[in-house]
Amino acid sequence: MKNAILLLAMTMAMAMAMANGAAQQGWFPHEGGLLKYRVQIRFGEEPDSMPDGWKFGRVSAVATDSAGRVFVFHRGPRADPIVVFDAKGKFLRSWGRGMFGNPHGLRIDKNDNVWVTDNGDHQVMEFSNEGRLLREWGIKGKPGTDPQTFNRPTDIAFAANGDFYVSDGYGNSRVVKFSRDGKYLLDWGKPGSGPGEFNTPHSIALDSKGRVYVSDRENNRIQIFDPNGKFLGQWTHLGATQNIFITPKDEMWIITHRNNIENITYDTLAGRIMRIDLATGKILGAMESPGHWIHVTAANEILIGSLTGNVFRWYPGWLEKGLGATEGLRPAN
Repeated sequence: MKNAILLLAMTMAMAMAMANGAAQQGWFPHEGGLLKYRVQIRFGEEPDSMPDGWKFGRVSAVATDSAGRVFVFHRGPRADPIVVFDAKGKFLRSWGRGMFGNPHGLRIDKNDNVWVTDNGDHQVMEFSNEGRLLREWGIKGKPGTDPQTFNRPTDIAFAANGDFYVSDGYGNSRVVKFSRDGKYLLDWGKPGSGPGEFNTPHSIALDSKGRVYVSDRENNRIQIFDPNGKFLGQWTHLGATQNIFITPKDEMWIITHRNNIENITYDTLAGRIMRIDLATGKILGAMESPGHWIHVTAANEILIGSLTGNVFRWYPGWLEKGLGATEGLRPAN
């Protein structure tokens, strides 16, 4: 009888434990479903073809030109600030030593010219593909809020007609619009959390209809405007977005974090890549990645500039099973 009572008690305890375990929250699902990509963790450094002793510092931005060449913008002392590779990661050329106060953003226009934001010296610069300085905006080392100056600008975006926009940025709380020939047209924004106000406009991108998407990072939202700064709407469900990229086919990709506090506390390590439906803001898929900058290539590869000192190259090729018993990982099937 005693044994029967003991067995019953043990069975009930086990059932309760299993019920409690089932109630625990496990791994949180990937919003919109898992994006199935593999990763090359040290693009440009494994295998290493850069000059002897060169390595990346904090990588703030990455982009590709029409030939698939990869341009890396970083903050390290050992290599030139802009380093160019072929699509496989072989070193081609570099430039920029001594030119920048603090590298931040890099974009490449339809003519393959290279544009950067320097949030240390408060400037925007345009280079040829080979590294010749073509034009610059802002007064080096002088922050300001008038049409001739910036205060720690962050990013650039291009309209179809050649006009361009600058998110300005850490010191200011505005977007500045210029004509294709570089003349100041208008600006909008002020500090705050209301429509058209910003707390660190960190990234900017345009869709094919000319709508302007601004990552209002410290307000944990993306704001949407018409080409002249009229507020159209906002998305508040995507967290503290570091960077926005919109493909020529109007496919939106972001590198984001749950909120601005988590982003700063983890120093961008807890990020997620997300694909977003441009019409609705719906999350179509997600996966983990640290990151400060995102660029999606014509070959559907995702390049991430990470403040960890890496360029991550994400590419299709999901594994179907693990490494096997000898490595301690068993296939799921």
